[in-house]
Amino acid sequence: MKQLKLFFAPGACSRVPLVMLEKIGEAFDTELVVFMRGDHRSAAFRTINPAGKIPVLQVGDDAISQNPAILLWLHAQYPNAHVLPAAQTDLAKSHLLGRLLSFSSDLHPLVTRIRMPQFFCDLEGAPARVSQMGRDAIAMQLAHHESTLSRQEWLAGEHWSALDAYLHWVWFRITGAGFSSDPFPAISRHYQKTLEIPAFQRAIARESTAQAWLEENGFAVKFAKT
Repeated sequence: MKQLKLFFAPGACSRVPLVMLEKIGEAFDTELVVFMRGDHRSAAFRTINPAGKIPVLQVGDDAISQNPAILLWLHAQYPNAHVLPAAQTDLAKSHLLGRLLSFSSDLHPLVTRIRMPQFFCDLEGAPARVSQMGRDAIAMQLAHHESTLSRQEWLAGEHWSALDAYLHWVWFRITGAGFSSDPFPAISRHYQKTLEIPAFQRAIARESTAQAWLEENGFAVKFAKT
C-alpha cells in the first residue's frame, strides 16, 4: 500500500476522513494546513490541490480531494473497515454517492453560511440575516436524519460509518455557533455516542495537538459572532 498523508486543519471537515483513517487502523501521516499563514494559497499546496482547499489525501505521488471522493476511495481500499455501508449494485452505489453528496453539497454549504456569513455578504446587517437563513434551511435538511436516528443507532444501520462522522461534524459546527439542539434529540444522542468511538477520540487528539500549536503561534482561526 502506498504511503498516505492527510492534509487537514482542526475543526475543519477534514475531520471526517481523519476519523476514518483512524478507524481503518493503517499507518498514515498528517500535515497541518495553516490558513492564517496562507498555506492553502501557496504554490506548493496548490500543486497538490489547485482549489486550495482541504481535505486532501495524498496517496503516494497522487492526491485525492473532496470528502466524497476520499471516503469512496478509502471504502474501496479497506472494505472490511466499514468506512461506508456496503453497496453491491450500480443503483446502490449511486444511492451511496447521493448520501455522501447530501453532506458535502447540501449540509456543508449551510454550515458555512451559519459559521462565516460575512463571506457571503458583508453589508450592514446582512451577515446575521445570511446566518439565520442558513439555520432555517439546515433545520429542514436535518429533519430526515432526526427521523432516521429516532429508529436506529447509526445512519447506515448496524455499523458506525463516515456518514455518522460527517453528521457529527455538521452538528459540532452549527451547535458551536448557537444552533439549538432542542428539536433534534435523536441527533443529539447520536452526537454523544460518537464521542465514545475510539477512532473518533484518536482523531480529536490529533486535532487538539494541532490546535494547541496554532494557538501558541498566533495562527488560530477566529470566527465572526452572529
